[in-house]
Amino acid sequence: MRIIGITGGVGSGKSEVMKYLETHYDCDLIRSDELAHELMKKGQACYGPILGLLGPGVLGSDGELNRKAVAAKIFADGSLLEQMNRITHPAVRRSIAISMKEAQAKGRSFFFLEAALLIEEKYNEICDELWYVYADAEVRKQRLRESRGYSDEKIRQIMANQLPDSEFRKVCAFVLDNSGAFSDTIRQIDARMHSFHPAQT
Repeated sequence: MRIIGITGGVGSGKSEVMKYLETHYDCDLIRSDELAHELMKKGQACYGPILGLLGPGVLGSDGELNRKAVAAKIFADGSLLEQMNRITHPAVRRSIAISMKEAQAKGRSFFFLEAALLIEEKYNEICDELWYVYADAEVRKQRLRESRGYSDEKIRQIMANQLPDSEFRKVCAFVLDNSGAFSDTIRQIDARMHSFHPAQT
């Protein structure tokens, strides 16, 4: 089983790439942001420790952690963000390791792991190779305005906090240009996948 990590800047189109892979190839996949949110639900590994760290003020009326209240609290205090990462990141890693073993047991050909912080969190240590989903900065800004309704200032702040293009290119074995029509992206994906096991893709 080949393990491939997928990363890229906000608005680059990682989700669309993952959807295509999921429906066209023999694979299991994990979206680390979604996994982290799952682990923060009541009864899951991160719920108790986060509640202990941030206090009952971040709970919604349903007893679940309110994501907006959590975000407001941790971004107001850098030390809380660091402590929260120390809770969530190891739990996410453990869960990913379990999912990988399950995919291996099922005989999957591929396992895809998508994470915005793939490089920063050193997921390259558990992946056979990394893919960088690239899109022009202006294309990404336009997508974020249209799909998420972000202001130009919010987009600027988010993009300023992410790795520069050169860092992604330095670490990733494959650069997938998703600036144009998705049909062009599909051609690039299929060519790369076919290069691994022509008989299986």
